[in-house]
Amino acid sequence: MKKIKLLILTIALNLMFAQGTAGVSSRYEFRSLIDMPTAGILDRGNASVLINFLPSGVMVTKMEVGVFKNFSFGISYGAANVIGTGNPEWYKLPGINARLRLFNETLSNPAITIGFDSQGKGLYDDVLERFEIKSPGFFVAISKNYNFMGFISLHAGINYSLEREDGDKDANMWIGVEKSLGDVVSLVMEYDFAINDNSARSWGDGNGYLNAAVKWSVGKGFTIGVEFRNLVDNKKRANFYAADRAIRVEYITPIFTRN
Repeated sequence: MKKIKLLILTIALNLMFAQGTAGVSSRYEFRSLIDMPTAGILDRGNASVLINFLPSGVMVTKMEVGVFKNFSFGISYGAANVIGTGNPEWYKLPGINARLRLFNETLSNPAITIGFDSQGKGLYDDVLERFEIKSPGFFVAISKNYNFMGFISLHAGINYSLEREDGDKDANMWIGVEKSLGDVVSLVMEYDFAINDNSARSWGDGNGYLNAAVKWSVGKGFTIGVEFRNLVDNKKRANFYAADRAIRVEYITPIFTRN
């Protein structure tokens, strides 16, 4: 009985003092809003495993390691119809991602990070050689935190995706915000202008993608997010609903000393 009580107490303490990527008590920087990157970086010596569950049975897994100070590298892979019936539709190639923070945040200046991420989201279109939501490709992200009833983080960036077979070769931009709601919960919103996804053959309809999420640090290193995507109905395909939902699970842990 004492062991059970001790286990319950340990779980309760983990929940009370969770250190994921959400809330005022977050220990780790989050590196993406919903689809678009932030200037956050994974500290040297830490590793992350992130799994995204999206509509159409899509599951995307991303692994990332903080290799050096202010530099991280990772790989990702996924498939459609992982959850459901029938055979999974595996992505053509694994994705790679790397980021380098050029400038750390100061009291007056934002953090600035450059990087590359070839992993898109959703179904993969073999004809147009693109994901339903294009990968960021090359990007520059800017982030700044402020104290405001906890904290509020403002984010913006530009990117250039290599998925251009739909004829839309424009650069793109996005903005976003994160607001802490207590010690372990954060609200996240992003607006992806989708300038590179509004041509005649594109999936996007010219409205951009407005996405929101609630993130909860449920335990040491663990963060769960519920995402509400495509809130302004930006998909031209008639068989897709105006908005959809997704779940994100991330675990971050040290794997070697940072000294």
